[in-house]
Amino acid sequence: MRMAEVSAKFELSQDTLRYYERIGLIPPVNRNNNGIREYSEDNLRWVEFIKCMRSAGLPIEALIEYVNLTQQGESTLNTRKELLIEQREQLRLRIVEMVETMERLDSKIENYEQSLSETERALSRP
Repeated sequence: MRMAEVSAKFELSQDTLRYYERIGLIPPVNRNNNGIREYSEDNLRWVEFIKCMRSAGLPIEALIEYVNLTQQGESTLNTRKELLIEQREQLRLRIVEMVETMERLDSKIENYEQSLSETERALSRP
C-alpha cells in the first residue's frame, strides 16, 4: 500500500507518516525501484498501533523505546511488558483525572442551567 492510501486509511498526514518513520516510531518502510514507500501488512499494523497509542496520549519517547526494543527481539519481552504496564498505569491515572474534570464541568453546567431557569422564572412573573 502506498503512502497516500495509508494516509487516507488512518487519517494521518503523509508528513506525519514520514515523521514517524524518521524518528523510529514505526520501523523503516520498504521502497520500490522508484523510491516510493510500499507499506507492508506489518507496517500497517505498526501504524495502527502507534495511532491508537498516540490517541490515548502515550508519549512518543515511550513508543520509540518500545519499537526499538521490539526490533531487538525476544530477549526484550519482559522489558517491553514492563514498559506497557507503566504506560497503562499512567493512562489509568489520566482517565481518573479526566473523569474528575468531567464531573466538575457537569456541576458547573448544572449551576448555569439552574441560574438560567431561575432567571426565566423571574421574567415570567407578573
